Amino acid sequence: MMKIDLLNKKALVGGSTQGLGKAIAVQLAKCGANITLMARNEEKLINVLKELDTTYNQNHQYLVVDFYNFESYKAILTSFFNNNSVDILVNNTNGPESGTALQKNTEDFQKAFDLLFKTTQLTTSLALKAMESKGFGRIINATSISVKEPINNLVLSNSIRAAVTTWAKTLATTIANKGITVNNILTGIFDTERITQLNKLQAKTRSIAIEQVLEELENSIPMKRIGKPKEFAYLVTFLASEYASYITGTNIVIDGGLIKSL
Repeated sequence: MMKIDLLNKKALVGGSTQGLGKAIAVQLAKCGANITLMARNEEKLINVLKELDTTYNQNHQYLVVDFYNFESYKAILTSFFNNNSVDILVNNTNGPESGTALQKNTEDFQKAFDLLFKTTQLTTSLALKAMESKGFGRIINATSISVKEPINNLVLSNSIRAAVTTWAKTLATTIANKGITVNNILTGIFDTERITQLNKLQAKTRSIAIEQVLEELENSIPMKRIGKPKEFAYLVTFLASEYASYITGTNIVIDGGLIKSL
C-alpha cells in the first residue's frame, strides 16, 4: 500500500490563504509536514493556520508577504531563510490582471514579471542552499495550461508563466544529480476565488449571467466540471513525496482533459 509520509519535512507554500494554495497546505499538513504559509492578509493566515492538521505535533507558522512588492518580499524571505530551511517549496502566487496583448503595456509586463518570475526565482535560490546540503528537495511551481495554449485575455499570465516553466526545466537538469526535483503543474480551471473573479468579469463584459459563463466553462471540459482544489493538492503532495523521486523537469497538466495539445 502506498502511503505518503511527510513527517519531519518542512514546506513553504505561497498564496496559501485561499484556493489552491490553501488546499495544498492543508493536504501537506495531513501527511505530516510542517507548514509555513505565505500570503499578504495576516488575519486570513491566522485562520488557515488554525485549520492545519497537527496530528503529528507539527510546528506550523506563517509569513506576511506582498508578492506585488518585490523589494519587501525579498527582504522578508532572505531573513526567513537566514534562520530556516525547507524541504518542499511550492511556488504559487495569485495571477496578474487579465487583459489582451493590445491592452497591456511594458509596465504591466514588468509588474507581472516581478510577481510571477522574480519571486519564484528568488525563493527557489534561497531554498536551494539547504536542499543541496541535505541531498533532498522538492520544488513545485504552480503555473498554467496557458503556457501550452495561450488564453487571449490572460496575456500577462501566458507570457510570464511560460518563462517560469522554461527556467524551471533548465534548473531541473542542472540540479538533477543533487536529490532535488523541480516540476511545473500546468493548472486548468479550478473552483477558486480567482476563477470566480474572472467569470464575473467575463459576465460583465458580455452582459450575461455568471451562471452562463460557468456553464460554458464546464461544457468546454471533457469531464464536464471544473476541478476541486483538493484534487490539485493531491498531485502536489505526491510530487513532494519520496514516490516522485525520479520525476523532474516535467510539465504536468491537470485540467480534466481541457487542452487539446500533447
